Amino acid sequence: MSVSTGAEVVVRCPWGDDPAMIAYHDTEWGRELRGDRELFERMSLEAFQSGLSWAIILRKRDNFREAFAGFDPEAVAAFGDADVARLLDDAGIVRNRLKIEATISNARTLVGLDESFTDLLWSFAPPPGPAPTSFADVPATTAESIAMAKTLKRKGFRFVGPTTAYALMQATGMVNDHLADCVARTKR
Repeated sequence: MSVSTGAEVVVRCPWGDDPAMIAYHDTEWGRELRGDRELFERMSLEAFQSGLSWAIILRKRDNFREAFAGFDPEAVAAFGDADVARLLDDAGIVRNRLKIEATISNARTLVGLDESFTDLLWSFAPPPGPAPTSFADVPATTAESIAMAKTLKRKGFRFVGPTTAYALMQATGMVNDHLADCVARTKR
């Protein structure tokens, strides 16, 4: 998508014209993100996004943060049946029992890890590759995302298949799938 700002033309990945999506694209997506809480949040949101558009999740992100205690893994790991019921009644989030229960289970798994969650996830980051020139050049999964999903499943994580793992890799800068001429590609 090209946007003219007077004499200057700004080229972005073709994500549409929603201001929230443009801001997310320009300032967050594809930027390096580390930190167990931060990566737990992104992994959880990517799981909630499965089968939906990212715009829906982005509009509800603040509600998700409030409902899931800021995605503090220790706090979410302590959630019980009353919290599941509360979350299923919360119209501000995606009310999917399987995804809610997976998020709580994933928090418990993360808390029980004997390694850094950040280091675990980033161990699957591939070396930089060529810049895609169109979305047709952007895969839905890669060998690395398949390996990440298998490892996470083996460790007890749920709702993180190869496609969700790759979306997580894209969102957190493990891979750079901004198109070659996108303004955000060089602002990483």
